[in-house]
Amino acid sequence: MTHLVNISSEPLSTTMRQSKISQLVCTDRTDPRPPRTNKTGLMLRTIEYIIGFLFAQKAKLECIVMEEELEPHDTKTVDAKEEASSAPEHCSPQQEISFSNVEEADVGFSASCLTTAELQQHWRAVKQEFRSVKLLFDIPTTRIIDRKISKYVVYQIVVIRSGSYDFERVAIERRYSDFLHLHQELLQDFGEEMEDIVMPRKKMTGNFSEENIAERRVALRDYLTQLYSLRCVRKSQAFQAFFTHKELKTSYDLLRGGRFSRALEGFQNVLVLQEKLSSHNPTLVVATLCAILVCQRDLEDFDTAFQTGRRALPAVRRYELRQYQGPLLKALVDLGYSLGLPVAQLQDELTRVQDSPIGQVSEMSLKELVVQEFV
Repeated sequence: MTHLVNISSEPLSTTMRQSKISQLVCTDRTDPRPPRTNKTGLMLRTIEYIIGFLFAQKAKLECIVMEEELEPHDTKTVDAKEEASSAPEHCSPQQEISFSNVEEADVGFSASCLTTAELQQHWRAVKQEFRSVKLLFDIPTTRIIDRKISKYVVYQIVVIRSGSYDFERVAIERRYSDFLHLHQELLQDFGEEMEDIVMPRKKMTGNFSEENIAERRVALRDYLTQLYSLRCVRKSQAFQAFFTHKELKTSYDLLRGGRFSRALEGFQNVLVLQEKLSSHNPTLVVATLCAILVCQRDLEDFDTAFQTGRRALPAVRRYELRQYQGPLLKALVDLGYSLGLPVAQLQDELTRVQDSPIGQVSEMSLKELVVQEFV
């Protein structure tokens, strides 16, 4: 009896196991839910796509940076409005033609005339034209000038380049009447743009009290900030002249009087202001650099004078400022001979400029050209 039971129970258990296995197989085949492996694969493919996209964007950014570093003269992709604003406002029709071919002109002279240091300086200047420079204005102090016939307040103005610590800070002094004159000039040219800008007014009484002076000092500081926020105003000649005209006139008078040390100090202070205020137009600093070179040469600081001339030369070449090109090259050749430096390239460039049929090169010396400013 026991033997028969064991024989009959063994096939039964095998049958049951096969039935359960078949049920499990059927259950897996009829399960409406997708297998887990499909979800995992989809997630992996999505992650791979995102990573590939990010690497592609990184490669594009690296290509853009490399193009900017290797081809700084390519200005074709710049908006036409920005190209017009970066060109000097006082350019002649001949110069306007040269701006449209600036890339070809730059490649021509950079390969044969510029040293590595000059190329690096020139490329930095080109990039600077399309880089916004943020400036802050401060009026930290004031003082009262009391004379027999007049009494007035002068405000000390400091122009600060934002974004990093500004080591070069130059202070100028202006009266309230100078602010008023600037406001009237700007209203004539940009009346519609300046309709929301109000010039701080004087009071009927108490203009020399500490409280009123402090209040007006803050108001004038905010006024300069509002003016600078308008692109058309900050690039105007009137706005530039407000910060530099008086100091330039004084420095040129000192230069003509043979007081080169004081003239040099004044020109160097003006140059700091011009480089901050006129980054959109590198030609505005050329005359000041030439005046500094003349002062340094007459003070027999030949090496520094030569470096100053080299600093002015890229802008003269790029914008074809033929008024300065010949005299500046002559001065650099003479200084190079005095210092025992190789000037063969400068001499060849001077010969090409003198023999060029385009335009007429000034026959005056650099000093004769400089002293004619602000006459």
